[in-house]
Amino acid sequence: MSIKIKSPEEIELMRESALVVSKTLGMLASEIKPGVNALYLDNLAEDFIRSQGAEPGFLGMYDFPNTLNMSPNAQVVHGIPNKDPLKDGDIISVDCGAYKNGFYGDHAYTFEVGEVAPEIKKLLQVTKESLYIGIREFKKGNRVGDVGYAIQNYCENHGYGVVRELVGHGLGKKLHESPEMPNYGKRGRGKRFLEGMVVAIEPMINMGTHRIKQLKDGWTILTADGQPSAHFEHDVALVNGRPELLSTFQYIYEALGIESDEEAEFRATKLV
Repeated sequence: MSIKIKSPEEIELMRESALVVSKTLGMLASEIKPGVNALYLDNLAEDFIRSQGAEPGFLGMYDFPNTLNMSPNAQVVHGIPNKDPLKDGDIISVDCGAYKNGFYGDHAYTFEVGEVAPEIKKLLQVTKESLYIGIREFKKGNRVGDVGYAIQNYCENHGYGVVRELVGHGLGKKLHESPEMPNYGKRGRGKRFLEGMVVAIEPMINMGTHRIKQLKDGWTILTADGQPSAHFEHDVALVNGRPELLSTFQYIYEALGIESDEEAEFRATKLV
């Protein structure tokens, strides 16, 4: 499958799609707390996405039944929202997609529910740091393996397991385009990055083993050892030879009262 290069105009349309997802995650941030259930959050997200002139990107995709992938604790990705209440100390990964102007936005954030244990906080911190370490390698002259190596090296040095079977991907008029973007690899290997590429980079990192298993629902992916997993994802375009974020976590941080400049080096335009 060939890589679809986007024009500057198409990248701006993709930014709109990505920001619908960013704003949806920001809206959910203040709703995620003990006692709330994932199905309630899923309904909120669907209504919000439609209010932004977009369509839920995941709903019905490959017959997925909901707007959000919601994966608590040992679930890695592709969790189906249900009515089980979230508990204090849980974490929940929320992966969201939106379709607008003919293009997809797709990114994810792992939220803390109430007061989370220090070792789980560290897993989330390292996973999010690895996302930006990987994004830094998405630049002119580099290849897919450079991003994967950077993420893998950072996370494994902290003793964590890097999921192999699930990967990031190109993004555009289709939710999944070329190239695949693994979170592991070797420097200098894989497809070369080209100006105008747009990819979703998304470390999926387990506290224990990298191995996973799937539930009988055909969707939910769990860690093989039952330990927690974290998932963070951004949409990134290659502009003027450098990575530029189309998505943002700033709406989440505003809702949670968090100060962060982690995105500053990847930001070309002011958010509106």
